[in-house]
Amino acid sequence: MPRVSVLTPIYNTKPEHLCECIESILAQTFTDFEFLILNDSPANIALDEVVARYKDSRIKYIKNTKNLGISETRNKLIHLARGEYLAIFDHDDISVPTRLAQQVEYLDANPAVGVVSGWLEYFGHDTCIWRTPENDFDIKVGLTANCSLAHTAAMMRKSVLIDNNIEYESFYSPAEDYRLWARLMDVTKFHNLQTVLVKYRCFDKNTSVTLANKMEAARTAISLELRNKYPAYYQEYVKYSANGTIFRLRLFGFIPFIKVKNNWVQLFECIPLFKTKWK
Repeated sequence: MPRVSVLTPIYNTKPEHLCECIESILAQTFTDFEFLILNDSPANIALDEVVARYKDSRIKYIKNTKNLGISETRNKLIHLARGEYLAIFDHDDISVPTRLAQQVEYLDANPAVGVVSGWLEYFGHDTCIWRTPENDFDIKVGLTANCSLAHTAAMMRKSVLIDNNIEYESFYSPAEDYRLWARLMDVTKFHNLQTVLVKYRCFDKNTSVTLANKMEAARTAISLELRNKYPAYYQEYVKYSANGTIFRLRLFGFIPFIKVKNNWVQLFECIPLFKTKWK
């Protein structure tokens, strides 16, 4: 059984981007993994050909018979996974070579932590680094207002999800990742490694108004629920947000202003919330 299952849903991905994604996982210094790639665009034969180029037994390629949507596709990957740890990885991003090794080492040494993520380095149309807070308390304070864990860079214990019957919820899509973190707050601890784990690809294309509105509505509903459920965390958020500079540095780091672009919603002037993969 592999220690790690890398979970990558794909949907009409550009072939050249998928190649970079796959190659970044095959180049990992940690090698005890399976790489599950689930295609949710059944009619896209080009993606079959891309994956077939890689003759590596660790790659497991699956294709949905019909489009399920991002949440159900992610849930299917979780149930197919055999690894103790689940590495979330989106189809057009690039993992640094030591990503898996660093995360496995941290989870092995910290059994109380169920989710470990890290920083993102944006490349393409925009360049910057999204620095997320390090410790569990600050991450949970940040979650009452925003997403303070980079989903595409996260590694989770599968047991935390299965034992607590927690999965992605399509009702909250395209904010299903934020909702997942919200549900996990009660049952585990979070940690962000203070280093770049994933290079995130930025696109110069505006998201649709409909998608942006849907995402903002989901984000608002989740954050309001968390503020009511965890008033102590929210009061800490209010305390630090009174001084915007200190708040950004402590909870999210400081990154330059980035325009709303393809599949992104922007909050707090400089903090991106989600990258959605399916419309």
